[in-house]
Amino acid sequence: MVDRHPSRRFADLTGPQVMERLTSRSIVIQPLGAVEQHGPHLPLSTDLVIAQTAAEAVVDAAGDGLDLWLLPPLAYTKSNEHAWSAGTVWLSATTMLAVLDDLGRCLAGTPARKVVFLNGHGGNSALVAMANREVRLAHGLMTFLVHPFVPADQGGASPPEELGMGIHGGADETAVMLHLRPDLVDMSRAARNVPEWLTAFDRVRFGGSVPFGWLSSDFGPSGVIGDPTLATPELGRRLFEAGVASVLAALTEIDRFELPLE
Repeated sequence: MVDRHPSRRFADLTGPQVMERLTSRSIVIQPLGAVEQHGPHLPLSTDLVIAQTAAEAVVDAAGDGLDLWLLPPLAYTKSNEHAWSAGTVWLSATTMLAVLDDLGRCLAGTPARKVVFLNGHGGNSALVAMANREVRLAHGLMTFLVHPFVPADQGGASPPEELGMGIHGGADETAVMLHLRPDLVDMSRAARNVPEWLTAFDRVRFGGSVPFGWLSSDFGPSGVIGDPTLATPELGRRLFEAGVASVLAALTEIDRFELPLE
């Protein structure tokens, strides 16, 4: 017998079903990943795996209750801080803004009025925050940016051994991948690379009050900024479960959020 359990995957619907099943309460989730270097121990797909798996987990957990709809993940995003490395496939800021605008234009033709960008790549954050307003203005949608894990350089936590600088391929990211896809992780090639010299600066540093332009190669040839040797599958499990819970809490608020004149 064919399983007729209704799918919460947007792309599984037919055109008529989009208009029948989505409503003005529906929340459409767009996972944003990346295909970029993550050092010699992690796959290019790290951010994509994390964003997609977290998005699937929240939709499976609360799709019916919160009327969530999951779009296919956007794999290629703004990763030019890693453009120096073979394997990194990135969109320019101009191209990505255009892609997000096109996405908003298309979704505005459905009954849904809320779009959540679930972002697994810290290099996207500033651009997607800008796109939130651009899509809102151009297409009238309510737009939101949600991270399963807030990057350390944007106020998130990292282990004390990383001095608040575990922003790429470090302990937490490696641990989550050891939990989700251990087959893609090579811990024999994991090595610490923490830019301790940045601790001499109070403001101009990762997580400081003065952001600065950087490339991952500015901090050494490995492409890692952090300490992946601290990672364990158990740490990854705890982090992933906490990240999913955080996204679910955010979606619960987004569900009841309404602009006064909307």
